[in-house]
Amino acid sequence: MADPTEPAPGLSSVEDEKTERINDAELALKGINMLLNNGFKESDELFRTYRNHSPLMSFGASFVSFLNAMMTFEEEKMQMAFEDLKATERLCESENTGVIETIKNKIKRSMDSQRSGVAAVDRLQRQIIIADCQVYLAVLSFIKQELSSYIKGGWILRKAWKMYNKCYSDITHLQEGSRRRASEQQATASHSLSSSSDLSHHSRSSSPGPSPSQKLDGVNQEALDRLKGSVSFGYGLFHLCISMVPPHLLKIVNLLGFPGDRLQGLSALTYASESKDMKAPLATLALLWYHTVVQPFFALDGTDTQAGLTEAKSILQQREATYPNSSLFMFFKGRVQRLECQISSALTSFRDALDLASDQREIQHVCLYEIGWCSMIELNYREAYKAFERLKTESRWSQCYYAYLTGVCQGATGDLEGAVSVFKDVQKLFKRKNNQIELFSMKRAEKLRTTSLSKELCILSVIEILYLWKALANCSTAKLQTMTQVLQGIDDASCAGLKNLLLGAINKCLHNTKDAIQYFHLAARDEVGRLSNSYVQPYSCYELGCVLLNSPESVGKGRMLMLQAKEDYAGYDFENRLHVRIHSALASMRTDVQP
Repeated sequence: MADPTEPAPGLSSVEDEKTERINDAELALKGINMLLNNGFKESDELFRTYRNHSPLMSFGASFVSFLNAMMTFEEEKMQMAFEDLKATERLCESENTGVIETIKNKIKRSMDSQRSGVAAVDRLQRQIIIADCQVYLAVLSFIKQELSSYIKGGWILRKAWKMYNKCYSDITHLQEGSRRRASEQQATASHSLSSSSDLSHHSRSSSPGPSPSQKLDGVNQEALDRLKGSVSFGYGLFHLCISMVPPHLLKIVNLLGFPGDRLQGLSALTYASESKDMKAPLATLALLWYHTVVQPFFALDGTDTQAGLTEAKSILQQREATYPNSSLFMFFKGRVQRLECQISSALTSFRDALDLASDQREIQHVCLYEIGWCSMIELNYREAYKAFERLKTESRWSQCYYAYLTGVCQGATGDLEGAVSVFKDVQKLFKRKNNQIELFSMKRAEKLRTTSLSKELCILSVIEILYLWKALANCSTAKLQTMTQVLQGIDDASCAGLKNLLLGAINKCLHNTKDAIQYFHLAARDEVGRLSNSYVQPYSCYELGCVLLNSPESVGKGRMLMLQAKEDYAGYDFENRLHVRIHSALASMRTDVQP
């Protein structure tokens, strides 16, 4: 077997060509595993060293570049990622089109079965890589948040999806054909063994060899399985992400020809995670991301934050030996612990992940963000302030948002003068006018800066953030009761509706259903909120609907309130977020009534 660390010489035999390809796959998987075990620099160096060795290694180098851009959002790194992805795309397209392809097709027709199989695998691999590159290029385009970029990104995604769908179908058919032939050969062998020795001797001496159909499809089963894993990553992510698109955008998405089957997406990602392809570890991370971040946040499937934790814990246990020092896997362990309300253990995991990621600033920032959140959940405002203040200084993602979190936590400690100073910074750091989080942060900071600020109003703002990001369910009973006491002590007409919404949400977490319903009713009647087009009224209708859906006798009323929240209000903060949750709750209700 050729040494995968050596540049491949020209290979003359089919067996050597197969070995080279297997080594490419192994080397690429090794590079990704290196990346996930905190060897970001080593992984980048490995892929860049062998970037011209094969399309697969070129894609590995481009993926690391893309990941670096996504973690930093730095303009120069995003431009570098764009150029790297385009280079990989050109490399893969160079042997798929034009005169060269025509000549190669003529040569391929004269090759034996194994060589034809290798050519088929190579062609499919290149097509999958092109589709992967197009997806990442579309993401880079979307980040610009301009109308032309959205249109361009949507068109690129459409091309990528058509390639994924075609490759997925082709590989599935090849797998089925390969299994069928293997079964037929096994049956033939069994029949031969049961024949007489004379017939067996005659069969051996006059056997014409493999049939023409076997020659045409001589594709290695292991290579097919790896390719299926490779295409399943992109195919699954498409299904999963489109299934989470806000309902009012679904018509546009459907016009572009995109699917959105969540279960099919999860199934494809699971297949990819168990394959030997270089994207298997990435599929594993995607599943962990879905189960511990996306599903709880959007309340997908109409369930609470505990949904998916069993799957996430199982994945972490299975991969523990492979990634013993991975900051990312330690991070997801912390996410599971946080969702299980084991906040002290979660903080330990996030701090361990922070230490493990000593050379990876971007992963450190993700860990700091969770440390800040866990500290808010514990009402430890000083530690939360420290984490968010560092993010405000170091991160380039959304300094405006981090400044707002810093200000409310600083004010909650009693340092009102310092909080006002930070709230002034929020206005200066506001850059992305189309970003809902930054718009919300700026408006809230402006209001807190111009009113008679108090420690209690800052604590109310912390509780509001915990509610909007669905973190109240992670708080202990004692902390929820402390929040209730603070909120009940606030007597400010301008935030009465918000106060009642938060008290309703807290009582819902404490299973005080009767009190929760009462507070949600009060919040839904908030006229001050209606005049300012606040999110309080639609969110109150949604919350009230959720509570009523739990009782058979009030399901109709609950559904009516859900539709009211969806159709009677528009233009408020986090509207898309609420629409996704309403869509999930109603879809879950329809599933429950089916026989």
